[in-house]
Amino acid sequence: MDMFREVALRIKRLLSFAILGMAVFGAPLAADDKPPLTKEEERAKFHPRRLGMDPAARAGAYQRRVEMEKASLLSAIRFRSVGPEIQGGRVVEIAAPSNHPDALVVAFASGGLWRTDDRGGKWTPLFDEQPTLTLGAFALADAEGRTIYVGTGESNSSRTSYAGMGMYKTEDGGKTWRAIGLADTHHIGKILVDPRDPLTVYVAAAGHLYTENSERGVFVTRDGGKTWSKTLYVDDRTGAIDLVEDPGSPDTLYAATWERARSAANFLESGPGSGIWKSTDAGKTWKRLTGGLPSGATVGRIGLSIAASRPRTVYAVLDNQARRPASETFDEETPPGDLTPRRLKTLDGEGFARLDDAVVARFLRRNDFPKSLKPARLKKDVKAGRITVADLVAYMHDANRELFENEVVATEVYRSDDGGATWKRTHEGRIDKVFHSYGYYFGRIAVDPADPERVYIQGVPMLASTDGGKTWKGIGGRGVHGDYHAIYIDPKFPRRLAIGNDGGINVSYDYGETWTKLNNLPVGQFTILAVDSAEPYNIVGGLQDNGVMRGPSTYRPGKSDPAAWKSIYGGDGSCVAVDPKDPNTVYAALQFGIAARLNVKTGERASVRPRPELSAKKKEKPLRYNWITPFLLSPHSREILYYGANRLYRSFDRGDTWTAISGDLTSNPEQGDVPFGTITTISESPKTFGVIYAGTDDG
Repeated sequence: MDMFREVALRIKRLLSFAILGMAVFGAPLAADDKPPLTKEEERAKFHPRRLGMDPAARAGAYQRRVEMEKASLLSAIRFRSVGPEIQGGRVVEIAAPSNHPDALVVAFASGGLWRTDDRGGKWTPLFDEQPTLTLGAFALADAEGRTIYVGTGESNSSRTSYAGMGMYKTEDGGKTWRAIGLADTHHIGKILVDPRDPLTVYVAAAGHLYTENSERGVFVTRDGGKTWSKTLYVDDRTGAIDLVEDPGSPDTLYAATWERARSAANFLESGPGSGIWKSTDAGKTWKRLTGGLPSGATVGRIGLSIAASRPRTVYAVLDNQARRPASETFDEETPPGDLTPRRLKTLDGEGFARLDDAVVARFLRRNDFPKSLKPARLKKDVKAGRITVADLVAYMHDANRELFENEVVATEVYRSDDGGATWKRTHEGRIDKVFHSYGYYFGRIAVDPADPERVYIQGVPMLASTDGGKTWKGIGGRGVHGDYHAIYIDPKFPRRLAIGNDGGINVSYDYGETWTKLNNLPVGQFTILAVDSAEPYNIVGGLQDNGVMRGPSTYRPGKSDPAAWKSIYGGDGSCVAVDPKDPNTVYAALQFGIAARLNVKTGERASVRPRPELSAKKKEKPLRYNWITPFLLSPHSREILYYGANRLYRSFDRGDTWTAISGDLTSNPEQGDVPFGTITTISESPKTFGVIYAGTDDG
């Protein structure tokens, strides 16, 4: 009887959710929610013409740094690696010398170039002594992997995609390198070596990310890098991001161009310069392809792949930044009748007042509203107009949420079976309801060399299709990081895959059904480090998309247990601080200032993120949090914590409560889709209590 009563209760709840959804979630838009800018408006408002630093000045700065290091009193100090290894780091390219089936060569976004000859048992760094470790692409020019062309500067165009210094070449497997030009490209997306001639190399250069420049597009050298010619150029904001060649006819090339621009206030991910081009004369001339492809201001990054077993079949993955139609169903994973930020925007005061208290309570808790707000009281205040739906919407303005709830068409896959003359979208509707495509960060596609219908696209998660792109499923598994950037498919044994993601490298021998992690590369991207007072001391640091990790200073790569480094906080790890008297108390943060006080011994945690006030009497504007939001433990008292949003906050109880001790310290110019105008550094004088310095990112 109890079982039947429980089933009946569940049915009653579902029916009440459905009725509630029909009753209140169909109301017209009531909140003051401004429509998004068009791409043309974004360009005009946030992206005036800007020019970058001369490449000679950058090279000179590097030489000056080398001289200063040699002259420094600290030059005799030798560093040793203390990990971590288990988490890996962001991979941008994977390849394998055809004569060495156990070898892999891997490029990292900011960790250089590495090679293994024993399936990942041990690794050798190949590029550590060069002026830059940030890589965008590389290509092997021979079957042994001795001649390698490397393009520096990651092309993924995120906030941590750092500029490189052009093209480099080795002819002895990485023992020695020489710069071979294109120093002002900054970010290189793809390199192709002509299979008939290792001196003929094609480069897709994305160009400057934050400024305009003309050294972008497709370049070719026919003398191994001594001279270069630019053969495909659109404009100073449009670069080339991908290249593929017909394996049976290497004079036939396809290129993808991408128009994009970043500033402190806005990221323009698309533009009319984005498109697909074809050359049939070895890159001498190019023709833009149309025939069913999207065009215009909302076309973003494009990735390309040719089916080697049927070269007239070409695939393209395209980041479509057009807005999704209003008629499309959103919040697919949230039960009907439950309240979400998107559904809140459809309510007026009367509709909000009709919500069940339990629904409102869950909504307030999930969205970090002040604990002083109680559902029944809040509904009365909203109905009376003392607090409006617009106030609630404004309070929830959160850059982290907006990153994952961007209401654009996003990832689409197109296919041509006639060498690019005509194209059709392979799938109906969205590729996958949980697929997130901030396409500037992914945008790669690969086809099985033996099966033109088996296709892979990188993103969150990685998806695979066995029917030419009609249907897709996620592949991955336990221990596989979710953000996929690169894939290598063994041409002799296509069941063998090597994938690169934000967490390193994984290998599969069964089309991705199961995976093995190669977790012995110390290439994580740290942001901020701290050490504790333990004996021996521990190191704590935030890593890009690998959370906050804590490990012993005595760690020895290859000898210590990799699990000695442990994850203690998630997301994109950022700022950290350790209680000077209690090494078990750690303050940690992830992106956009979401922070907590952790007890690493007991597992207890408490949120320490300052939030604006919201009540019928006081309504503060949303705070602006930097991607890496700073906080600081006072050198005078372990109870005092400072936190920098666009205002500076101080807590006397370790972050449980906060008081703003400044107004808005930024100039607060109008923002686009990138939060800025926030505090980036905080310092309290170690000698004079109360003297505090704060620096903002807009001066």
